[in-house]
Amino acid sequence: MAKQKKPLPAMEWLQPRVRFTRWVSLIGYLALLLLIGVWNGVFADLHGARTWVVLSIVLVPLLILAPSVLLGHARGHAWLCFVVNIYFIQGVLAAFDPARALYGWAEALISLVLFCSALMYTRWKFQLDRKLAGES
Repeated sequence: MAKQKKPLPAMEWLQPRVRFTRWVSLIGYLALLLLIGVWNGVFADLHGARTWVVLSIVLVPLLILAPSVLLGHARGHAWLCFVVNIYFIQGVLAAFDPARALYGWAEALISLVLFCSALMYTRWKFQLDRKLAGES
């Protein structure tokens, strides 16, 4: 027996959710960039490594996705869900180090919020696009 398609939610229901999760994703994305930049640029003990080298290595995965995230592409947000897991793991590991506990918890919390908002944005954006294309 063939599986029946579920009807798409109404546009009046989808549009505010897409808008809200987009803003939460953007704020979370920029907050994560700022947190990592400030921590590694000012507070981290890099043991003699050059700051710009460490920052470029740590921020490259996020910066690769910057154009699609800033433009609001759903696929970019989907890829962001994969990439942000790296920062969640890094934050949890840093949270167990007493010298970096506050940074670790902040990074884990921001990446968790970013993951959830980007995931919901991706889902609702694709549904909205299908609804705008005439699918019911």
